[in-house]
Amino acid sequence: MIELEFTAEDYRLIRFAMSPIGEAVKSLRVLSAGRKGGLHGRWLGWLAETDLTETVDLELLSALVRPQGYLPDFLGPLPSGGSTGIADGLAEIAATPLDVVRYELDHLARHDIAQQGPGRERREALILQLADDPERALRTIVSQLERYWDVAIAPHWPRLNALLHADLAHRLDELASGGVEKLFRSLHPSVAFRGDLLTIVKYFEGRLQLRGRGLLLVPCAFAWPDVLVSTADPMPSLTYPPRGLGTLWESGRTATAEPPLAAVIGGARATILALLDLPMSTTQLAAQLGSAPPTVNVHLKALAKAGIVTARRDGRMVLYRRTPLGDQLVAAAAE
Repeated sequence: MIELEFTAEDYRLIRFAMSPIGEAVKSLRVLSAGRKGGLHGRWLGWLAETDLTETVDLELLSALVRPQGYLPDFLGPLPSGGSTGIADGLAEIAATPLDVVRYELDHLARHDIAQQGPGRERREALILQLADDPERALRTIVSQLERYWDVAIAPHWPRLNALLHADLAHRLDELASGGVEKLFRSLHPSVAFRGDLLTIVKYFEGRLQLRGRGLLLVPCAFAWPDVLVSTADPMPSLTYPPRGLGTLWESGRTATAEPPLAAVIGGARATILALLDLPMSTTQLAAQLGSAPPTVNVHLKALAKAGIVTARRDGRMVLYRRTPLGDQLVAAAAE
């Protein structure tokens, strides 16, 4: 668990921002994982029908952005606040000091040595080659990310942009009407606020005093199911999946044919199953779906009766999660 300790000044310095370059880089993790039965399955299906592999050097980008594990910090510049465009993010990456690029690419190569699986040696060699000439590496990375954005993200940006703006409006309203406790209550299942501590469930331990630097909150559709924490100066940040994410790909020209699992159990219930990568309460699921809790509860009871999800009480909340049968259904749909 990570703990972020607030002071009185930090409460005043909570800020919100969007990051188009962050969406692009995080989407590469989704693409590398290739979970076609997951929350972004329709986007992956649409992407498979494009000329992405002919336009973009996916081998290079996949070597830089793995499905999990270390991600070079220079690939994820955070906005100082408000809204920025993709050009701003690319410009920030291009302006990264060369010694930072070399160090972080070397670190990525060392990290990759511990990873198993096909292509590891080729990825390592490619990353080390980039680290040997960081100036050329920056030009290549920025060029490839720009091409990737044009094919993979730009056609969907109006939809993503609307979702992110709606989330920011909702969070600002909650902060204004109920303070930080209400703001963080439904931000993410792994986030909780107690006293002056914001806690985030992670696979490692750490405690950080914000020390009057405040906290930047950044919604990111492709961050799901994770929450990403950065403690770097000048302002620590928390990147989280936006409210209503479960309905992002439901309709419109980016949607492909109905996924197989949705054809069997219905679109809403298939989406709920995809969201249950993490145990979630009815209220938390409703926030991710943009639906009313009673409606979500009806779907959960039906899924539980069929043995696809199970429920357990955790204090005052009831948390739902997929059963092994539910996991098999989601995995089979991905295949």
